This record gives sequence, structure tokens and C-alpha cells, in this order.
Amino acid sequence: MNSKIHFDFVKHRNKFFAFSILVTIVGIITLIAAGMHFGVDFKAGTTIDASLGQSTEKQQVEKLVSDEGFEGYVVTMGANNERTSVRFDEILGDADIKKIQTALTAKYGDKVSTEVNTVSADMATEMGVKAIYAVLIAAAAICIYVTIRFEWRFAIAAIIAILYDAFFVVAMFAIFRFEVDLPFLAAVLTTIGYSINDKIVIFDRVRENMRFAKLRTDNDLADLINHSIWQTMARNVYTVLTVLIAAVCLMIFGSESIKLFALAKVFGLTSGAYSSVCIATALWFLLRRNKLGATKKVAAAK
Repeated sequence: MNSKIHFDFVKHRNKFFAFSILVTIVGIITLIAAGMHFGVDFKAGTTIDASLGQSTEKQQVEKLVSDEGFEGYVVTMGANNERTSVRFDEILGDADIKKIQTALTAKYGDKVSTEVNTVSADMATEMGVKAIYAVLIAAAAICIYVTIRFEWRFAIAAIIAILYDAFFVVAMFAIFRFEVDLPFLAAVLTTIGYSINDKIVIFDRVRENMRFAKLRTDNDLADLINHSIWQTMARNVYTVLTVLIAAVCLMIFGSESIKLFALAKVFGLTSGAYSSVCIATALWFLLRRNKLGATKKVAAAK
């Protein structure tokens, strides 16, 4: 092994575990105490998206809706303030929807076009359940894939780290009260895909180095893991930075409808890079160390 160890990740594994456990506990407490800030995709309500054909201010749209006698709504702006979205926590009837459409047309002219999306309570519940299924099925499929390609120890380490990445995104959105919608779910699933890619790159190098390594002690195993991490560090950093820069650009310059998707990607990519190096490899070390200890006992018995 010719790579230089700049930092001993295995040696500091307990610090990484403690940090990750702390984040997980804070996230769980937040979810229990406050829950998620669900958007209209996951709770009943009506959203009216309108293209105004001219620039306007958020306060003007809020005043227009308020003057029509409505309460319990949230207004967001996008596309150079020429588009607006008004989300209601209740399901509006046709008469109320027509009332808002008429008010928008009277204020901004005949170029106004609107799109109405209504989610019932049953549909919101169903979408929430399907979202959970999607994440669990993706995680299970990845576990099977890693088991076939590597071994069960790699699979367990990878799946724990991947579930942590997914939960980290959920926890950040719960803690900071960001809105959760379908693009958020897409970001979580994409995070899982990028996260497993990072882990497979490192695990593949670990497996390759094991072919030429003589593992007699825990230090030998730790040394192998650290060398494998640093041998793949440049590739992982470049890959993550490429996608991270794109996500940050979307978050800064993208429309309102895509900003939270990009933010979820930033959280997920950051966590994925961290867990690949600091969590997954450390978990595999603990699992593989047990096998090394069992081998020593068998050899001693003989």
C-alpha cells in the first residue's frame, strides 16, 4: 500500500459514531415533538399556481387573497416574481377557486393563467405511506445488491449508513421546518443512489487491498481501511463536489419550486460523503474485526 494516511478515520470512529447518534436523537425528538412541515403533496389542501404575465410583489398577492376573505394560506413567488403559488390548508370548493381566479385576472389582466391542484386527506395519507415504502424498498434492493457483489458485512455497513443519510435529510428538514413535498422525496431517493456509489467505491478498494494484505491484528485491518479510504479520496471528493456545485447553483438561481429539492440534495450529498468515509467503513471494521478475533481463537485452539 503506497498511499499516505493523512488522518486515521478508524481511530476516531467513536467520535463519528457519537456525532451521528446525537444528530439522530435530535432528529427523532424533533419529529416526535413537532413532526414534519408537510406540503400540500402530503396533507389535504388546495394549491393555486398562477402565471401572471408581469412582475409583482408577494405582499400584493397576499393582500389580494386576504381581501377576498381567505385565511390559512401561504404565498410563494417564482420566475422573476411573474409566477405565484397560493397554498391553502383546506380543500377549496369550485366557487372559492373561481373567486381567486377572477381576482387575479382583474388585478393582472387577461394573460393570467392558473393551475389548481387539490389533495384529499386519503390521498395525502396514501402518498405518505408510499413515500416510506419507496425508501425502504430502495434500501432493501441496495442491501441485496451489495450482498451479492461483496459480502453481508459490507451490506450491513452500507445499509446502516444509507439509512442514516436518508434520515439526516429528514431530520434537517424537520429541525429547520422546511416544507416536505414530492420533490423532497425525489431528493431523498437520489441521495440514496449517490450515497451507495461512494460506499461501493471505497468497499471495492478495500476488497482489492485485502487480496494482498496479511491481516493478523486489528491494527492491520485499520491500516488497510485507512489506506483504502485515502486511495479513493480524490475520486470521491471530485464526484461529490461536481454534483454539490450543481445542487448549490440550483438552490441559489433556481425557481422557488426547486430550491428545497436542491437544498435536500445538498444535505444528502454532504451526509453521504461523510457517512461513506466515517460511518460505513468503521462499521465494517467492527464486523470484520469480530471475524478476525474468531479466526485467532480457532488458530490458538489448534
